Amino acid sequence: MTDHTNLTVAEIRDGVAAGTFSAREVASAFNAAVEAGRALNAYIVETPELALKAADAADAARASGDLKPLSGVPIGMKDLFCTAGVQTTAASHILEGFTPPYESTVSAKLWAAGAGMLGKLNLDQFAMGSSNETSAFGKVISPWRDTSGKDLAPGGSSGGSSAAISARLCPAATGTDTGGSIRQPAAFTGISGIKPTYGRCSRWGIVAFASSLDQAGAMARTVRDNAILLEAMSGFDAKDSTSLDLPVPQWEANLSSNLKGKRIGIPKEYRPDGIDAAVAAQWDRGIAWLKDAGAEITEVSLPHTHYALPTYYIIAPAEASSNLARYDGVRYGQRVLPDGAGLQDMYAATRAAGFGDEVKRRIMIGTYVLSAGYYDAYYTQACKVRTLISRDFEAAWEKCDLLLTPTAPSAAFPLGEKQEDPLAMYLNDVFTVPASLAGLPAMSVPGGLTAGGLPLGLQIIGKPLDEQGVLNAALALEERAGFAARPEKWW
Repeated sequence: MTDHTNLTVAEIRDGVAAGTFSAREVASAFNAAVEAGRALNAYIVETPELALKAADAADAARASGDLKPLSGVPIGMKDLFCTAGVQTTAASHILEGFTPPYESTVSAKLWAAGAGMLGKLNLDQFAMGSSNETSAFGKVISPWRDTSGKDLAPGGSSGGSSAAISARLCPAATGTDTGGSIRQPAAFTGISGIKPTYGRCSRWGIVAFASSLDQAGAMARTVRDNAILLEAMSGFDAKDSTSLDLPVPQWEANLSSNLKGKRIGIPKEYRPDGIDAAVAAQWDRGIAWLKDAGAEITEVSLPHTHYALPTYYIIAPAEASSNLARYDGVRYGQRVLPDGAGLQDMYAATRAAGFGDEVKRRIMIGTYVLSAGYYDAYYTQACKVRTLISRDFEAAWEKCDLLLTPTAPSAAFPLGEKQEDPLAMYLNDVFTVPASLAGLPAMSVPGGLTAGGLPLGLQIIGKPLDEQGVLNAALALEERAGFAARPEKWW
């Protein structure tokens, strides 16, 4: 008997099309898995009826010969995407109970392609975090365990997405990546995830964090599945002024792991003194794998990498302080109105009760760096350094076609270990932030396990709009790594 929850997106799509099994069988299996996996807290809202409705439509479409690209495929939707008629919270109490009357462009494209929704996935509040511990609806627990047996972080902010995919509570999911929030959780849980070029996927209907950085992307167990999902998600949207008016390439059809003639750059700044030995060894294996795939390996320099993290943590909070000003208790979401309070008191009380500590911290940082007297000293300088980081990549592309780096500086860490030290938490994004600042496509694929049995990821960074190159190099790594490890079920 087929265990439908072990199937990939491609296998589900092809199996439904061939009549090997029905879409309803698949949806029912994943609905049961979601219910059985509640201990992980990966879902904020479960929507089994929507998954079954889409499955029935897929079965009817097969009977009529009118199948769509994702017919029969149920997915998880990160709870940062507005979904018409289904609560959307951004994992914050300030939006608890908010039911959008409209659909985000990305989710609408996925439903139009035939996908069904299993539920809304947990995340760090307003996508601010690297461990999925800042959610107002409770932390997400990784399905993985190390030798200590402690609960581990699934990464963030897309930790609900990564945990659900790894635990087979969905075959694929949407994610958003502002500074690494697709790639780092993918690395922590042994799955793949791609952040496309900034503008490939519309941001309309996604709860905003940092508008010049936020980008939707795909998360799944295989490179092919990511290509399939990303094709359905991408495309021009007139409602988003930053959307790229370009045709969507056929990424899946053009997948190839033959890298003959490709030059892979190894940025020396990503190998600092004291780099984790397991991470460095995995990187070396990745270099050998790409060389085996026919690529030429060359060392490159990205000299401003050292400044990427502080630059990001000025620009992102600055944009967040502006975006989150709309949550005032007046128009939608939570309202706290003490007896006899005036308008300003209501603002203060609503935000104090509705926002979590990390969100408040970033709003305060952002407001500070944008304030009179500090705008030029901090925000303007950060924007200048961001330009220098982009120019570093432009110079590197003269010597190489793609870059290979580690995804994260370590494997998953125990929940609570870094919660009291924001700076230590921010360092989780040290390898992912530069590509975000430059708006480049980047992807994480699992490469192997630590001695303690935890996944490690490898990151491919590409030129603007070269998602195909990124996917192809990731496929070459995937084939050679042969990563088949999965967490042992304990939940």
